[in-house]
Amino acid sequence: MFLTHLVCSACDTEHDAAWLQNLCTKCRKPLLAKYDLKTVSQKLTRQKLRARVDNSLWRFRELLPLPQNVEPVSLGEGGTPLLRADRFGDQLGLADLWIKDESVNPTQSFKARGMSAAVSMAKHLGATKLAVPSAGNAGSALAAYAARAGLEAYIFMPYDTPQLNVIECCELGARVQLIDGLITDCAATIARRKTQEDWFEMSTLKEPYRLEGKKTLGYELAEQLGWWLPDVVLYPTGGGTGLIGMWKAFEELEALGWIGAKRPRMYSVQASGCAPIVRAFEAGAVHAAEFPNAHTRASGLRVPKAIGDFLILRILRESGGGAIAIDDDEMIRVTREVGGAEGLFIAPEGAACFAALRSLIDSGTIKLDEQVVVFNTGSGIKYLECYG
Repeated sequence: MFLTHLVCSACDTEHDAAWLQNLCTKCRKPLLAKYDLKTVSQKLTRQKLRARVDNSLWRFRELLPLPQNVEPVSLGEGGTPLLRADRFGDQLGLADLWIKDESVNPTQSFKARGMSAAVSMAKHLGATKLAVPSAGNAGSALAAYAARAGLEAYIFMPYDTPQLNVIECCELGARVQLIDGLITDCAATIARRKTQEDWFEMSTLKEPYRLEGKKTLGYELAEQLGWWLPDVVLYPTGGGTGLIGMWKAFEELEALGWIGAKRPRMYSVQASGCAPIVRAFEAGAVHAAEFPNAHTRASGLRVPKAIGDFLILRILRESGGGAIAIDDDEMIRVTREVGGAEGLFIAPEGAACFAALRSLIDSGTIKLDEQVVVFNTGSGIKYLECYG
């Protein structure tokens, strides 16, 4: 096992990775997994990676936390396509546009990546009951991977969660409770009950290993572009784990000598009705205040307060990127534009990124000769209530 320890993302306090951990015990901020990258570099090369038959995220096994002799809880997640988007790009005058399509993952979203790694580690470290607040796709993923692992799943969702997600969680054997409120209210319910119920909390960034699964987005992106990173990445941001994970992946890849120091400009895309990161970025703030009366049909973006806000904002500024909010009507309209141009029924969150791309090109922020990657984090099939 190449995992060495956990370290707090805020105060640098080290924690032992040998048992179940949630937040830093000193400051209650997210923990990050650290690896012996020098030893990894001796065991794994880009050539060896290319020769592996497994196309799932577990092909990066040395850079993931589960011990080498432990079987991961997997449904074949990861290995998603990076597709040229020439027709939509032509509409914008953009010659080098790509879509990283996460809708082909198990349970049809990128949440599968994080839950595969997190459930694998939770089972390995002795958890038997897993609980998560979810606006939809994280709940579906936890239900699937908990079932695969033989663990109990307890999922708390807002009443207006897309019905398909609720049905999916139930049919996968999870215990589902609908809450009158937002995902933050669901999280508060788990916080009140988890000790008494013996639940291990799997909330975004409140345990260290969902991030490790999500960082494989960055590994795959670099590999698919020939160990080069694009000029711009647009990423739909609720809790922001994928964005934070990719930045971590880029740092690890550079430490291994697999990529250089170049980084993409990272753009966080949110909904106008729930844009805490956008407001904080524009205000020059280090943390994002909770967004009042949060509302959006893109349920994955309805996160009024992200525990990793300071990490997201730091990445946006370090990369020279930014944050932009898109109206619901615009993202729903652009879903059809992308579908008609590229043959993909993308989630509203992904459509928000395409709408943001148009706005950033119009303002001159993104140049027409730049290489741009848009992340589509899920399938529009999961959001049928949004269309019609």
